[in-house]
Amino acid sequence: MRVQADRVSVTGPHGTLLSPTSLTVSGGELAIVHGEPGVGVTAFGLALAGRLKPATGTVTVEGGDPRKVVAVVDSPGVSEPDGALSLQVVVGEELELAKRPANKAAVASWLAEHDAAAFATTRFENLEAVTRTRLLTALAADRKGVGVLVLDTPDRHTSDVDSWARLAREYAERGLAVIVLTATTPVSALPEKPALCGALDQPDPVRCAPVEIPAETTLEATVADDTEKTSGDQE
Repeated sequence: MRVQADRVSVTGPHGTLLSPTSLTVSGGELAIVHGEPGVGVTAFGLALAGRLKPATGTVTVEGGDPRKVVAVVDSPGVSEPDGALSLQVVVGEELELAKRPANKAAVASWLAEHDAAAFATTRFENLEAVTRTRLLTALAADRKGVGVLVLDTPDRHTSDVDSWARLAREYAERGLAVIVLTATTPVSALPEKPALCGALDQPDPVRCAPVEIPAETTLEATVADDTEKTSGDQE
């Protein structure tokens, strides 16, 4: 799985939302992206997911349709849940969106599995930031075919950088490509050197999971090794 943005810019009704930005992230890697507070950083995430058409540049997603492969988590005004809804309603809606069983029993089971049964009737806006981001990320990752997670400005809910950074790393360690969009956290407080909105030359993402070696490559290497051994024996 790999997502690549090449000189992507986005414009809105009143001008430029995002200046040309490049970024490449593969499965098992984590990239933190920093932008100014506002809609620009979110626009980048939506462009990666195929929800906004770039004004310039291209987005390439290996592994399928960007709308199905890339999940944008908690995007302000787009995918963030209505704060007045209870957690169990939000979970039900997300499970239905993922085309999974979403009845009361299924919701209760999902909540129990994710240690959140005690918050079932809690208004979503009253959840602690770490719980909110953890559960929404789990719901997004559970969708069939998703290989790229874009966490949209989790720092707008909390100043605890480690809470969302640790979560993002965990999913990258599972083999997903993970991108965290940030805006309110100072660059100096971020756990890794971030990619910057409006920049083309970016730091390499952090590799969190081992690079997968294609099965055919492993087979070829084994055959070659066996051949060398056989030749050595004959000599």
